[in-house]
Amino acid sequence: MTSEPFEPLLTTRLRLRCVAPEDAAATSSLMTPGVSRWLASWPLPFTREMALARIEKIRRLAFRGHALPFAVTDKTDGRLLGWVILERNDKSRSSASLGFWLGEEHHGKGYMREIAPVVIAAGFELLALDVIEAGAQVDNLGSFAVMKACGMKPIGGRSIYAPARDRDELCHFYEVRRSGNQSLKGEHRDR
Repeated sequence: MTSEPFEPLLTTRLRLRCVAPEDAAATSSLMTPGVSRWLASWPLPFTREMALARIEKIRRLAFRGHALPFAVTDKTDGRLLGWVILERNDKSRSSASLGFWLGEEHHGKGYMREIAPVVIAAGFELLALDVIEAGAQVDNLGSFAVMKACGMKPIGGRSIYAPARDRDELCHFYEVRRSGNQSLKGEHRDR
């Protein structure tokens, strides 16, 4: 077994690598009220210990081929900016859910629009997915803009349980299906 479940990927400004235990403290500090409010399962406070437990769990899934949990880092200094996760759906191994967040100070810089196409291509190639779905609360216009920018199409709304707030929340969902033109080109791999 290798030390990491997948090779890091690069974008113009960012490096996407598997989340690791050393990301726990930075993950905890980035999880502020302005970030947590949009995430169903990231409550506040989100302690270092909670982050470490989540990292350990998602890494196990990654090693089994059930997830791609990316730490979004600055290409120049390695600083953690946020997370992007593709996780297989329980009912269909050929579909996955896409989740993403960045620390507040990194919002509005176009990072997610830069990341999303690379992550989607990685999901189709590395996890052999046919469908990738993402959802967001109805007021989360930034997330919908990211979904649309990477070719996702609306598929409707439904209530989901948000354990971070112990309530059901209405979310709108988008999806993208595998096509012949989505590929993880060699220039995106970190070698």
